[in-house]
Amino acid sequence: MILYRPMKTWQIIKSNSKQLNQYLVREKVIDVIRKFFKDRDFHEVFTPILVPVPSIEPNLEVFQTELRTAKGIKRKAYLISSPEYAIKRLLAAGVGNCFEITKSFRNEEEISRLHSPEFTILEWYRVNADYFDIMEDFEDLFIKIIGKDELNYQGEMYDLTKPWPRISFAEAFKKYAGKNLDDIKDEDFYQIFFNEVEPHILKSKKPVFLYDYPISQASLARPKKDNPKYAERFEVFIAGVELGNCFSELIDANLQRERFEKDLALRQAQGKTAFPIDEDFIEALKSGMPASSGIAVGVDRLVMLAADTLAVSDTIFFPDSELFDL
Repeated sequence: MILYRPMKTWQIIKSNSKQLNQYLVREKVIDVIRKFFKDRDFHEVFTPILVPVPSIEPNLEVFQTELRTAKGIKRKAYLISSPEYAIKRLLAAGVGNCFEITKSFRNEEEISRLHSPEFTILEWYRVNADYFDIMEDFEDLFIKIIGKDELNYQGEMYDLTKPWPRISFAEAFKKYAGKNLDDIKDEDFYQIFFNEVEPHILKSKKPVFLYDYPISQASLARPKKDNPKYAERFEVFIAGVELGNCFSELIDANLQRERFEKDLALRQAQGKTAFPIDEDFIEALKSGMPASSGIAVGVDRLVMLAADTLAVSDTIFFPDSELFDL
């Protein structure tokens, strides 16, 4: 009996050279990103992928390994889920406006058209800025990547003309779920958001910035001065896809430690990999990090939209689902 085995990406490209253009969109997108920030005098930084302490985010699982030396020294090590902690150390050191394009890793991710356990992430940070400044950066960057003020994706047209709609979480919950956000318990938040609010955001024919998250949903974000129950955080949605997550950065070391301790307790309650607080990161905050704002953007999703493909795996030469038979 002959078993059918689907063709690997390299075999598909070899058999149809025109297919290569779909995968080369990634190179063009990264070229645009790099030029965009270089033209604005941002430094490109390079931080480690293998670290002794990873991000504490309670809902993310890590890849754990062990670092061993020839003399038998052994240390726990982890693949990063984001370069955020390292870049913020550089901000504290005085690097200034900066960006990084790097690989990141998240274990126990769902298998879907928008997810990959190994993915490419873009993060950029502005000093003396807040999350509204990053909104403007994102608008300009995305339009530069697409090359015009409209996006044609999977047969649908999306209007990219600025400014893009901005809606607060409280406004969205009132408008789409008919609920007062202040009355919703933390444990009910995501169920209501995913079932009643997010579907309306995803259907928009213009990109949308959803901002001012409840403080419980923004461990690394600065509280709003006029209402500390909310945090200066936004996510941006385009063509039904969440593309970026931004904070006005929390620079209070004591408050950050309190948030980390709560996140560690949540990780433990969920049975996720345990590890300590990143004390070097806390020390960097104590040394004095400038008021800043930064964002993490999924590059694979950017490329997927620019290439007009249905899944991120359609623009990756060696997708994880293919390598590991997922």
